[in-house]
Amino acid sequence: MGRRVLIVDDEPQIRAVLRAYLEADGFEVAEVGTGTEALRELDRAGEPPFAVVLLDIGLPDLGGLEVLQAIRAVSGVYVILVTARSEEVDKLVGLRVGADDYITKPFSPREVVARVKVVLRRAGDRSGGDARPPEAVLAFDGLVIDRERREIHNSVGPVTLSALEFDLLVALAAAPGRVFSRAQLLQEVWGYDFYGDERVVDVHIRGMRAALGDDAARPEIIGTVRGVGYKFLLRPAP
Repeated sequence: MGRRVLIVDDEPQIRAVLRAYLEADGFEVAEVGTGTEALRELDRAGEPPFAVVLLDIGLPDLGGLEVLQAIRAVSGVYVILVTARSEEVDKLVGLRVGADDYITKPFSPREVVARVKVVLRRAGDRSGGDARPPEAVLAFDGLVIDRERREIHNSVGPVTLSALEFDLLVALAAAPGRVFSRAQLLQEVWGYDFYGDERVVDVHIRGMRAALGDDAARPEIIGTVRGVGYKFLLRPAP
């Protein structure tokens, strides 16, 4: 996994500060000020892919949510939204559209670097070596999850999830029947002490269910344990 980060923000001072902190920690950084430039940068041929996109919601042209939708149509790259406190609704909409996390302004640049590092560490942990461990493929009745290739297939065909939704599904599927609280899932998947709203878990669960065709009223894949959290319902294939 590379260490390329794309900063998308219309405030040059914010881009400069984030770039300085990220580069000081060894990251390769590109920065743009509009949504149009962001999509052009992501589409550039011959470049290694970005590992993380820091995406401001309040962009002057396309808008961050529109850019996020365009990214999700073609890529599962980790996207961290950068929002103002007044953008609560947009933040939750962004999570439903496919953002993996959010950071609220004003923020500490060190916190941003820490979150990016956690994402890359998690990605690196799952990518090690050519040898595929036995648990690399999780097979269930009607659902196969390839952890190494990051591919999902159900009875209909391939299933597309965002990067963090995939990690969340793997966390649940690796322990069928175990009940995870929201706090446990935040620690397991996000990988750091999360100080935001635990509803971020619910938003990603809804997105996963929609992609998997799992009816929340009568779930067959991801069950809700009222007042506690969630569990994976399928049994491993023999």
